[in-house]
Amino acid sequence: MASHARAERTGFWFLKTIDWLRKLGPGLFFAAVAIGVSHLVQSTRAGAIYGLGMLVFVLLGLVTKYPTFRFGQQYTTATGFSLLEGFRRQGRWALGLYALIALATVFTGLAAVALMTTGLLQFSLGTSVSPALVACILIATCSILIIIGGYHRLDIFMKVLMLLLVVATVTATAMALPGLQTSAAGLSFEIEFTPMVWFFVATLVGWMPAPLDAAVMQSLWTIEKSRDLGQRLTWRQASADFHTGYFITALIAVCFVLLGTAIMRGSGVEIAEGATGFSIQLINMYEQVLGSWSRPLIAVTALAVMLSTALIMLEGYSRSIATLVFQTLPVGEGSSAQVSTRQIATAMLVLNVGAMCVLIFFMRSFTAMLAIATTVSFVAAPLLAWLTYRAMVSVEVPVKQRIGKGLQRYSLVCIAMLTAFTMFYLYLAVGQIG
Repeated sequence: MASHARAERTGFWFLKTIDWLRKLGPGLFFAAVAIGVSHLVQSTRAGAIYGLGMLVFVLLGLVTKYPTFRFGQQYTTATGFSLLEGFRRQGRWALGLYALIALATVFTGLAAVALMTTGLLQFSLGTSVSPALVACILIATCSILIIIGGYHRLDIFMKVLMLLLVVATVTATAMALPGLQTSAAGLSFEIEFTPMVWFFVATLVGWMPAPLDAAVMQSLWTIEKSRDLGQRLTWRQASADFHTGYFITALIAVCFVLLGTAIMRGSGVEIAEGATGFSIQLINMYEQVLGSWSRPLIAVTALAVMLSTALIMLEGYSRSIATLVFQTLPVGEGSSAQVSTRQIATAMLVLNVGAMCVLIFFMRSFTAMLAIATTVSFVAAPLLAWLTYRAMVSVEVPVKQRIGKGLQRYSLVCIAMLTAFTMFYLYLAVGQIG
C-alpha cells in the first residue's frame, strides 16, 4: 500500500511538472529577449572592469523594472486584452508614443543584435565573409524559421535553447569561480565613482534586464500562449511562467558578472570597446585561463545568448507592430486579442528590409544610430512604466484581479527611480557632449 501511495504521489508530481512546463512560454521568451547584449556584454564588462561591487546595480535594475514587466502579463490575464489595448484606452497619444519609440529603436536594435551574433558565429567557424551580408542572411533565416514553425514550435525550441543556455552559463560560472579566490581585486566591493563610472552605472541599470517595451511583447505572447493551449491563462498560471523567466534573467546576469570578475578582472588585458570584440575577447581569455577544452562551452553559451535574442526580438517586434498597425489602431476595443500569421509576416518583412538597409547602407554611421536608439529607449522607460501602471490600475481590470496597495506603492517608487536614472543619464550625457 505504501509503495502504491508513493507511486501515485510520484505520478501526480510528474503530471504537475509536465503541465507546468507546457504552460511556460511568454516568461521564457522574455528571458531570451533580456539575456542579450545587456547580459553577455554589459554584465560581464561590469565584473571585468569594476568587480563584484557592480552586482548591487545589476540587482537594482532588476528590482526597479520588475513591476512593469510583471504587469505586461498580468494585465492581459486579467482583461483578455493586450497591453497595446490598455494604452489605446488611455488615448491615441499613448499608442503614438509607443509607435515612435518602436520606430526609433527597432531597426537599429535588430541590426545590432544580428551583427553581434554574426561576429560570434564567424569567430567560432573561422570564416571571414562580409559581416553585414552574413547578418542579413541571419535575419532572413530567423524570419523563415519563425514563419514556418509558428508560435508553437518556437515555444518548444526556446525551451530547449533556454535550458542549454542556463546549463552552459551556470557550468561555465562554476568552473570560473575558483579564480575569485585568488583575485583580491575581484573580491573587492570598493569602486571609485568618477563621472565615467557613474555613466556606466546609469547605462547598466537602464538596460538591465531589457528595454521596457518588452512588456508589450510579453502581453502579446500571453495572448498567443492562451490560444496555443486552447484556454485563457489565469494570472496564477501565468505568474509561475513570468517568475521563472525573470529568475532565469537574474541568474544569468549574476553569472556573467561573476564570469567577468573571475576571468578578466585584474588580468591586465585592455577591455575591448565593441560588443562583438568584447565577446570574442571573453572566449579567448576563458580558453587561456581554463584550457582549450573550455572554448566550445563558452562559445556555445555566447551564441545561445545572442541567437535566442535575435529570434525572439524579431518575433516580438513583428507581433507588436502587426498588432498595432492592423488591429489596435484601426479598430480597437479588444481587437488586439488576435493577430494573423499573414499580418505578422508582413510586419516581419518590413523589419527585415529596415534592418538590412541599416546593415548595408548605414554601417559608417551605425554606432551613432545605435547610440540614438539606446538613448530613446532609455529616456522612454519611465513613460512606458507609467503607461503600463495606469493600464494595470484602470477600471477595465476586474476588481478581484486588481493589484494591492502595497504593489501599487512599490510600482510608483520604481517609476520614480527610473525617472531619476533617466535624468541622471541625460545629465551625464550632456556633460560628455559639453
